[in-house]
Order: sequence, then structure tokens, then C-alpha cells
Amino acid sequence: MQQLSDVTALAYLLSAVLFILGLNGLTSPVSARRGNLFAIAGMAVAVATTMFAPDMKNYGLILLCVMVGGSIGIVIAMKIKMTAMPQLVAMLHSFVGLSAGLVALGVYLTESGSGPPDTALMVEIIAGTIIGLITFTGSLVAFGKLQGILKPAPVVFGGQHVLNSLLALSAVFAGYFFTVSDNLVFLLVIWAVSLALGILLIIPVGGADMPVIISMLNSYSGWAAAATGFTLHNSLLIITGSLVGFSGAILSYIMCKVMHRSIFNVVFGVSSASKTEGAVEAQTAEGKSVKTTVVEEVAFWLKDTGKVIIVPGYGMAVAQAQHAVKELMNVLEANGVTVKFAIHPVAGRMPGHMNVLLAEADIPYDHVFEMEEINPEFVTADAVLVIGANDVTNPAAREDSSSPIYGMPILDVEKAKQVFVIKRSMRPGYSGIENLLYYRDNCSLLFGDAKDVCESLKAQLKAM
Repeated sequence: MQQLSDVTALAYLLSAVLFILGLNGLTSPVSARRGNLFAIAGMAVAVATTMFAPDMKNYGLILLCVMVGGSIGIVIAMKIKMTAMPQLVAMLHSFVGLSAGLVALGVYLTESGSGPPDTALMVEIIAGTIIGLITFTGSLVAFGKLQGILKPAPVVFGGQHVLNSLLALSAVFAGYFFTVSDNLVFLLVIWAVSLALGILLIIPVGGADMPVIISMLNSYSGWAAAATGFTLHNSLLIITGSLVGFSGAILSYIMCKVMHRSIFNVVFGVSSASKTEGAVEAQTAEGKSVKTTVVEEVAFWLKDTGKVIIVPGYGMAVAQAQHAVKELMNVLEANGVTVKFAIHPVAGRMPGHMNVLLAEADIPYDHVFEMEEINPEFVTADAVLVIGANDVTNPAAREDSSSPIYGMPILDVEKAKQVFVIKRSMRPGYSGIENLLYYRDNCSLLFGDAKDVCESLKAQLKAM
């Protein structure tokens, strides 16, 4: 038995090392595929080791659940569109949170009545319940906002933060009485309070801060998994959950720093909610009109340029235009034009959204630049082609102190000689505000589906 325990520990250690190597690989697009392979191998070792544990029972039910869940996962993976990936991530986070809450409840029901309450176990159950269920309902709200089921605008009301504080205190008191009394009623109170807190903490977050919230919920799901590991006395689950928890928290901090946001404000829903509706209306460009253009004019301009910077956004994802953009890049480079891609940290609906799309289209990594690297180059660009990006190019972030995105660093596209923006319509970005870039003298709008427009530009350039 001791030998089997030692083998399990070594296998879990190997799995943890593979997970760490996987995370390290994901720090760069060049090594991301290798990182994924390490992570997959680590999970395979972890599952196999757990399945052969001495206390594992009822293999038939486990295999049935694996087959059902695996089949659903395969179907979703095959059919999911890149535009819906942020919603999928939010939904998967909710599953982790709910699992943590159910495991905590199941362990309590199993252990209850078998002797005097174990204080350490009760604390672990409380932690898993609170973190897990806040993650569960919070992720469902994030999913609803991303999917369009709920309005992306902040939902605020008087006394909101006071109510959140009272609920948090209620959870603490219920946890205390649960620990000393071993009464299921108090655990159910913790369930109710945690479910409510998850909703109330996320509904005040507006669209501009949603990528940070997705990252933060990822961190929460990791801590929920770690709490479950303590409850089940599973060291690998503790290690894996901690890796996810810390990496998600660090990513959230980095994103908040880049966006000039307070991570405390974003997490507690005061960043977006601090702006009034009147403030949003104050940033409209009344009395001004936009300049529109056509494919032929844009192609003529691009053909004679020396340097073009392409700024992809969520509109490119919606149109699935990444491959058309790659073909347009090839034609421009064949004409001697230098083409670079500018990526804002929160472009799209989740961190790395645009990087994944460009990688899918096999756009070379050395063509893709982060905001800090590319911003100084806009002033030397002959043209910028903005494809479905809104908030990340909006000068209101610098010029309008009443704007919900004020203080967020943006891509300096307006500094180029000419800016062309491909859009379906004049609808605002995800944060729901008007883009002041469109009223600049050097900006022209080209209306249409991003994929169709890019294919037309490619055809027009070839014909010249």
C-alpha cells in the first residue's frame, strides 16, 4: 500500500511539472502549441493516476459520466465559433465553481454524524462553497453579458456596495455558526448568500472591463479547485488550482495596469459603475459627420504606401475575416508594403482573443506587436486599417474624463497619415460609447462585412 502511495505521489508530481511547463509554454505564441501538449499530457497522467487509486469505486458510473461529458465537449469544441469563445470560457468557469460547491456539500453530508465536527474540514467546506458559488453565478452573469442575453452596460442601484458588504458579513457569521453547531441550515445559508454575491459582484461591471472579469473569474475557478483539493485531500488538485488561481490573478493585475484600472474597483464593480448615463452622452460628437469611402479608393491609397498597420478587433472575429486579412497582407507585401498588426491587450472579448485568430490564419508571429511596441510606430505609418475595433482606438479614453473608458491606454491610430475603419454600421463598441476617432479629419469609414471588404480590397489591389 505504501509503494502504491509513493507511485501516486510521483505521478502527481510529474503531472504538476507538466502543468507548469504548459503554463510556461503559453507565455509566447511560438511555444503555445508545445505548452498545450504539456498540459494535455499532465492531465492524462493525473486522470489515469486518480482512476487507479485504491479508494476509487463505481467505475461504471465514472466511465458513463466521462463518455457523456466527453461527447458533449467534443461537439462543442467542433462547432464553437471563435466569436463565442469568451462565452464558452465563462460557462466553463461556472462549471468549476458549481463543482466546488457540490463537492463541499457532498463531503459534509458524507462526514456529518460520524463524530465531532472537524474544524479544519468545516473551514475547507465553507471556503469551497463561498469561492465556488460566487464563481458559479458570477460566471453565468458574465456569460449572459457576453452572449447578449443580458445588457453589457453596468447595472447599479443605491446601496449596492452596502448590500454586498452585508451579504459578505452574513456569510462569515453563517460560517462561524456552521463550524460550531454542525448544522446543515447554516451551510444552506452560505449557499444562498454566495449565489447572490456572485450575481451582485458582476452585474455592475461594464463591457469595457469584461476581459478583466473573465480573467478574474478564471482565477476564482482556480481557488475553488484548490479549496476542493483540501476538502478531498488531493495534493494535485491543490497544486493545479493554485497555479490557475495565481496565473489568473497575475494576468488580471497586468491587464488592469495596462488599462489604467484599479483591480480592486474592477473586481468590486465600481470602475464602470462610477460613470453616469449623462457622462456617456457627453462624449458624443454633436454637429459633426463622418467621412465614408469605397473599396477602390482605399485600395488605391494602400497600393502606394510604404507601411500599413492593421488593427484587428471583435468585428474581425464576428465576420471570421482572419484568413481574408492574411490574403490581403500577402498582396500588400507582394507590392512592397510593410505590414504590421497592432494588438491591444483587451481587443475582443477576452485576453489573447486577437492573437489566437491571427495565429489560426498563420499570420507570422513577427508581424504581430503588442500595444507598447507598436504605438510609437503609428506616427510613421502611411495608413492604418482598423478592422472591427472600437473601444481600443477611441480617443475619448484620453480626452473625456467623464467617459467610462477614460484612462485606458489606447492604440494611437489617429497619429497615422490616414485611417480607414471597416465597420458594419455606426453602432458603438462593447462599452456602448461613441468612438471619437470616426470624426477625425484623417479618418474614413468603409462600411461592410469585414471578410467581404478585405476580399474586395485584395481583388482590387491585384487588378491594379
